[in-house]
Amino acid sequence: MKSLIHFFKPSIVQAAVDPGGGGSPIIGTIKPPIDGNPYFEEGGIFLLIGNIFKLAGTIGGLFFIIQVILAGYEYITAGGDSKKTEAAWAKIWQSILGIIIIASAFTLAGVIERITGIPILTPNVYGPND
Repeated sequence: MKSLIHFFKPSIVQAAVDPGGGGSPIIGTIKPPIDGNPYFEEGGIFLLIGNIFKLAGTIGGLFFIIQVILAGYEYITAGGDSKKTEAAWAKIWQSILGIIIIASAFTLAGVIERITGIPILTPNVYGPND
């Protein structure tokens, strides 16, 4: 037990990190992962928000296309039934309204980006080779 306590003395730990005080540590040095990477600087949250906006817009656009196709199929197969026709038109109208809301959100984010200079919609995403 005494040898374990002796091992964790500050002088022993300091010698392992920097033997002799010459600046050459046994373990090595720690460098930043990527110089100039904005994820490690201020503003990384805005890059995350921008990527979430883009993902939401892509998912919303795909959902719009699927809904319009399904509503068109319902309209074609309505066979003159006024309730089915109205339901299909309502689904088409709601899909168009949804895509307008998504486009408005992108427009608003673009205006905020232009006014503040914070890159919300145009983030620089760094990969492992950057």
